[in-house]
Parts: sequence; structure tokens; C-alpha cells
Amino acid sequence: MRRRIVMSMFASVLLLVASTLLGTGAASAQPAEVPAEFGTDWHDPLTATPPISKPDGRSCQVTLAEAQFRDFTPYKGTYTPPTGCGDHWSKVVLRLDGKVKGRQYDRLGYLHVGGVEVLRTSTPEPSPDGIEWSVEKDVTRYSETFRAAQDVEMLIGNVVDDTYTGVIDVKVTLTFYQGRSANAPDRVLTLADTADGTTLTTPRNSERIVAEVYATGSGGGCEEFWYLTVADPASYSCKADRGPYREVQIEVDGQLAGIAAPFPNVWTGGWSNPFLWYVIPAPRAFDVKPIEYDLTPFAGLLDDGRPHRVEVSVAGVPEGQSGWSAPVNVLVWQDAHRAHVTGGLTAHRATDLANSSTYTPGSDAYRVDTEAGHRLTVAGYLDTSHGRVTTTVSRTLANTSAHRWTEGETTDGLDATWTDDESVTVGGRRPARTTHTVRTYTMNGVVAVGTDDRLRTTLTLGDRAAVVETRDGRRTAWSRLDDTYTGDATYTLNVPRDQRHAVGTTSERYRLYGSDGCYDRSLTTVQGVLTEDDRGC
Repeated sequence: MRRRIVMSMFASVLLLVASTLLGTGAASAQPAEVPAEFGTDWHDPLTATPPISKPDGRSCQVTLAEAQFRDFTPYKGTYTPPTGCGDHWSKVVLRLDGKVKGRQYDRLGYLHVGGVEVLRTSTPEPSPDGIEWSVEKDVTRYSETFRAAQDVEMLIGNVVDDTYTGVIDVKVTLTFYQGRSANAPDRVLTLADTADGTTLTTPRNSERIVAEVYATGSGGGCEEFWYLTVADPASYSCKADRGPYREVQIEVDGQLAGIAAPFPNVWTGGWSNPFLWYVIPAPRAFDVKPIEYDLTPFAGLLDDGRPHRVEVSVAGVPEGQSGWSAPVNVLVWQDAHRAHVTGGLTAHRATDLANSSTYTPGSDAYRVDTEAGHRLTVAGYLDTSHGRVTTTVSRTLANTSAHRWTEGETTDGLDATWTDDESVTVGGRRPARTTHTVRTYTMNGVVAVGTDDRLRTTLTLGDRAAVVETRDGRRTAWSRLDDTYTGDATYTLNVPRDQRHAVGTTSERYRLYGSDGCYDRSLTTVQGVLTEDDRGC
């Protein structure tokens, strides 16, 4: 059995397109009878991620989109701002409610308002009897977009036929909470397509600029499983010129302005085993968070009132190969007391991108070990109405992985870690403030097919982040995130659905703690039945 079968047979083959899948469990799951194997129905999808907090006081709700997706026809509508809650809000919460039944692949989707991408998501795979799920996302950062009437476009590309019967039915709303947000940007911009590529024109008084990139490898090909690709001469079904290392880069006028490690997303058909994901998705599967790049060191250049070329690319993708989507929003904070802010770039230091993959063949087993990394530091200054402000952004990326497989790829395993270490220091008349964030992503799993055609997947995924904020060298705030998923599922290949005799145990523990308090929730399912829902703290 080739890897394309083992690893991709349930992968989405459609177009791609920060949120929380809502759970319905109580503080502790009630005892439930666990069947000997999966049946025709199971618990609705849920995750241990914390819910979005909502302010007290007056709120207004607007329906943003309501559609059934059967093909690649996007929903198109019009957004009108709410009445009765003013034009500034303390929080704006997006909610997607979905339902689907029958048989269907995992599908990927996007939602644009006025050209701004406000949601990127994927769908769960349904049971024959049907499932319902909900996703919430804090979209306060897009408030400037929501203040005017806008065109709306949404797509969850789908195929419905005699075999794949699941029609994806969704409704998306926005709830506005009256008040003011202290941190929302003044402008939300998108890139313009020109003959020379994509360009950005910022207000001339921009004093902070952040680009967010919803970068995802998808589409059903090898880039959906980019972390498993190998270079010649290794004998493997998914190839890439330099192996599995990927890096999402952003350039301003041809100069490298930001680097980041992409999150290794696993959709709900991933790793050849939908029984891993029927109830608990992989981290971020329904919460496709954007990569953020602080471009403030380049604000002195961008504030000249002219368009500048801004481009995003993914290092490591073979030339001419598709499979990545990377839409960009640009968030801008303006100097309210100055029409034009001047400044300049004072430092730009980048190491060479290191990327080494070592292939070790055996008689019936093979191995590729990869070590890669990159470092970039940029700094700049701005002369604002409140004095000269300097911003220094330093980012260090590292990736190690060990990929092992057997002849015919009937056993295929990966043990990988990605680290994205970023520091942003802002100085001026006040003491310097530094935000240091260390993001760590881990993946450790094996797919194996026995002589009895029983396919088993064991997999552990980790999404971790440590954040420390300091002022004048003294810690002022901190947090630690650890979102860990573990799954073990087995079923029989090449038989009708009712003869797969599938079994599986999955769990997730989400822990977030720090100077603002703590949150701790654990979920466990067996054969699709929720057997544990425990809350800590």
C-alpha cells in the first residue's frame, strides 16, 4: 500500500479556504454505555478549547451568511451594520452553526467581509445519522470593516453525489457588544493585485502595522502532508526538492520582512483515519489561526503614501507546485495627532536558511532525519506625536523530524518538533516593553496496515506557547498554553462501511494558565461516546 493511500485516502481534495468549537458537555460527563465498535452515530464534535468570554450589557446580532454548500459555488450576500449598538464595540463575536449528515469528506472554507478574511475553518466528517457543531471566534480586530456595508463571500467547497451525500448547512452570525475596545486597529487593509504583484498602501500616519496570514497547506495533494515529504534519492510517494521543511515568509519591496513556522494542521480525515476525529478534532482544525508578523520596523518606508509590493511565499514548496493558500490582512494603528509619521529601517539581519535532510536506507525500512532553521532580526524607528518610538522584531525558527517507513509504506511514522521563538521590543520615552513568545508544535504518530488489512493510527499532537511580557526588564504578565491531542483508532480497509469494525479512543487536554488565571479541561471519547469531560482550576 502506497503512502498516498495510507496517508491521504480521506484527505480533502477541495479548495482551501481565532475560534472555538463549542462543547455541550457538563463539568463532568455522565456515565455512558460504550459500544464494542463505532456505530452509525456518535457524539457531536467538541473541543476542550475555552469559550469566548462575552461582556455584560447591550448587544446586537446580525446574520452574516446562511447557506447550504453542495459544490464550489460561493455564497454571496451583503452585510449591513447593526442598529442600536452604536458604531464602536467592546467585542464582536462571530458564530458559525453547522450541520451535515450522510457521508462526506472533510471540507475547508473561508468567509470574507469586504474582502477581509474573517474566518478560515474546516468541517467535521458526518455520521449517517447526522451531526451538528458550532464555532465561535473573537473578531473584534475587524471592527473597522464592520462599520460600513460590505459584500460578503463564503465558500466551503463540496461535492455531493450518489456516494458523498453530505450537504453542509451553515449559518453565521455576528454579535456586537456595545462599548469600546482599547486594542482594535484603526484600519483593516487587504493587498491589491497589480501587474507587479500584490501591493499595500497604508495611511501616512501609521504607527503600528501587523500582517496576518492564514497559511494552510491543503487541497488533497502532498502539500496537505508537507511534513512527510522527502527529497531524492529517498523512495517515497510524496516528494519535495528539499524535504519537509516549510517556512512562511513575507517580503516588503523584495526585502525579507518576516519569517514563521506554519502550524501542522491535520484535518478531520487526516492520517488515513477519520475515526480519530469524529468527536474531537486536532488542535486548530476548526480554528485556523493566522500567522502574525509585526511589520512596524518597515512603517517609515510604508508611510510615504505610495503602494509597496508585499508578497507571501512558502519556502520549501517545489517550484510550480500548488497546495498552499495564504491570504493576507493588514492591521494598522494610526497616530491620531499627526497626519504624517516619518521614520526608517535601522537594522536587517538574516542568517542563511539551514535545511538538511539525511536519508538512511535499509533492507525493508527507510529513514529521513531533518534539521532546519532560520533567524531574522529587523528594527526601525518612527517619529510620532509622542516622540521617537523604536521597534525591534527578532524571530528564530527551528525544526527537527525523524520520518520512518517500510517497503510499500505499510508502516509510516513521524516524530517532529517545530519551534518559533519571537521577541518584539518597543522603546521610546517610556521604559522598553518586550513581548517574548515561544511557540512549539509537535507531532508523533504511526500509521500501520497489518496482513489482515486492519489499519491502525496512533497519534499525539501538541500546540504550545509560552508568553512573557516585560517592562524595563521586569516581568509584567505571563501565560502558558498546552493543547495536547492523543488518538488511537483501528478499522478494516477495503470493505463496506458497516464492515469496518472500527474502534478508537481519543482525548484532548487544554491548559492555559498565567498571570490572568487558569483554565484546564480534559475530554475523552471511546467509539464516539464522550466518557470524560473534566474541568480543572
